[in-house]
Amino acid sequence: MDIRDLKVFLHLSETHHFGLTAKAMHITPSTLSRQIQRLEESLGQQLFIRDNRSVSITDAGQQLKLFAKQVVSDYQHLQQNLNQANHQLTGELSLFCSVTAAYSHLPDILDKFRVLYPLVEIKLTTGDAADAVSKIQSNEADLAIAGCPKNLPTSVEFVKLGEIEMVLLIPRLRSTFSDKLHQKEPDWRNIPFILPEHGPSRHRIDLWFKQNKIHSPKIYATVAGHEAIVSMVALGCGVALLPKVVMENSPERIRERIIEWSSSLIEPFDIGICVQKRRLAEKIIAAFWQLAN
Repeated sequence: MDIRDLKVFLHLSETHHFGLTAKAMHITPSTLSRQIQRLEESLGQQLFIRDNRSVSITDAGQQLKLFAKQVVSDYQHLQQNLNQANHQLTGELSLFCSVTAAYSHLPDILDKFRVLYPLVEIKLTTGDAADAVSKIQSNEADLAIAGCPKNLPTSVEFVKLGEIEMVLLIPRLRSTFSDKLHQKEPDWRNIPFILPEHGPSRHRIDLWFKQNKIHSPKIYATVAGHEAIVSMVALGCGVALLPKVVMENSPERIRERIIEWSSSLIEPFDIGICVQKRRLAEKIIAAFWQLAN
């Protein structure tokens, strides 16, 4: 049972409003729903009764509320004790990642790090994940979250956090290329693609084009940043092969306009944290790296 899930649950048990709690906890409503569902599945009990107009807590939810308050209180006491033991580590740590990674992968590590080293100032910069390695090589960031590039520089260390599944995203609304897309054998050569400029995703897409003998794909646009590509698909500009996590963390009004058409076209790739090897001797970077491992 995740401490963050319990904190979210406690907030929702007070507001009785998914939208308000999602905004206050800096997560999307769909993420909030998944966290509550995860708690309900682990307990085998319904915690909230919800319909289009109201949210009310169940008897099982009331019991969990008492338990969660005690656990969160104990956890806060533990944080205070750990803070006192580790107050000596001070300074600044700069991180770089995509907007999506800031929601999907960074919080788990950053939560632990801030508990252990509360006096370290975190500076987060977001941008195109494909630029992550160059950002740390130029010292614009101390560490970065990114997909593992095809050719990792020898001066860079990479630790895997997980795998990123690629999916094909298509517009939900009818478009000029719908007939070509929904044939028994889609006419890929005449379907417009929106592509990332570079990075692990683009490498796998180019390889998929090659494997399917699409030598001159119809490219609507190349875009820096996966999040913008999702919006362009929603507008009906074309289709896109992108990490599934980008779609999952997109605004609900965007996701409603998109269909995840296929998840088996392209192999997943590794996502993790990268850093210059020579900088692992620095105390703050070493502390964060140890948590990542």
